[in-house]
Amino acid sequence: MKLSLTDQPDEFYRGKTVLVRVDFNVPIRDGNVEDDYRIRSSIPTIEYLSSRGAKVILASHLGRPGGRRDLKASLKPVFERLKDLMLGRNIRWVDDCVGPEADAAKKNLRPGEILLLENLRFHPGEEENDEEFSRSLSSLAEIYVNEAFSASHRKHSSTYGAPTLIEHRLAGLQLKKELKYLTKIRDEPDEPFILIVGGLKIYDKIDALKRLIGKAEKVLIGGCIAYTFLASKGVFTGDSLVERDFLDWAGKISSQEKIVLPEDHLATSTVKDLKDVKVVRGSIPAGMSGFDIGPSTLQTFTSIVSSGSGTVFWNGPMGVFEVREFAGGTLGLAYSIALAYFRGASTVIGGGDTVSAFLKTGLRETEVSHLSTGGGASLEYIGGKTLPGIDILKDRL
Repeated sequence: MKLSLTDQPDEFYRGKTVLVRVDFNVPIRDGNVEDDYRIRSSIPTIEYLSSRGAKVILASHLGRPGGRRDLKASLKPVFERLKDLMLGRNIRWVDDCVGPEADAAKKNLRPGEILLLENLRFHPGEEENDEEFSRSLSSLAEIYVNEAFSASHRKHSSTYGAPTLIEHRLAGLQLKKELKYLTKIRDEPDEPFILIVGGLKIYDKIDALKRLIGKAEKVLIGGCIAYTFLASKGVFTGDSLVERDFLDWAGKISSQEKIVLPEDHLATSTVKDLKDVKVVRGSIPAGMSGFDIGPSTLQTFTSIVSSGSGTVFWNGPMGVFEVREFAGGTLGLAYSIALAYFRGASTVIGGGDTVSAFLKTGLRETEVSHLSTGGGASLEYIGGKTLPGIDILKDRL
């Protein structure tokens, strides 16, 4: 168990500067934050520290600017949104994350105030875990808090290099919750355990699948990865993407009775050809690809998921939910998971796209046990891999 914020007395934070690695990697459209869930999920930690008299410095990346200053990837829109969400708190902005400007902004920070640094990835040293960049970042604070589970599988300066140079390294409130739910799913999920997997590639999920399939009573497989499983059973999948390297493995797995694959699909020639979308049962014709599970499959999945007992873990959308015509499977599944939670099941949703799809329905984070902000990180953690950003935190004695 990692040491967290609440393991220290309130006076521990008073007057001290705390560097909080948050995940503010959120979609920006026309200069405005489009989805603020990741920002909102960090606010309890920020409030906890600010209300205890800490000087709070927030550090995050946004997008992939390639180690150079690119104003399209500026965190300034996030700063504006954070001010709206935390009315009454004095929140400041600085146009860099290291160097003279950042140092001056730190010196001017008073207890209870909050400072948001500019995008860490404007400097190549962040992703390179550069020693000098890590030293500059670590010099800003006396305490380090990780509240960016989704970035914790990367050995970057802000998640690994800088924390090694700071004596006090703690888990934030959201990260503590992530570890609680994901550890239980990895090691001992409440039964019956229903595993739902979708998304684009088996490759990204293979370790987690290998670890969890044996624990699950039912494994529901949708999204693009379903076509590899179907192809391994001899089902013709048209032009749908099939990962040939995983056909043998998928064939062995799909022979188990617990594996539930799509029986029908929404298919067309391309994702842009919306006039020719058809519900196809069984094989997908040549020249067409599947872009969502069909209505019969959704009904089957829903009846399994919404029983209201045990554990449900969902990672990966059922189709191209960003396109309205192919969103029905993913959004319908989200409603059934909310129903399962209402009936008493422990429900955990992991992955950025999956969380976005859940919230897109109008459902709220209070209608699920836990929404994990980590995509690749959650799968790697469940798959048994060591995450550098978690490993570097102090252990609770």
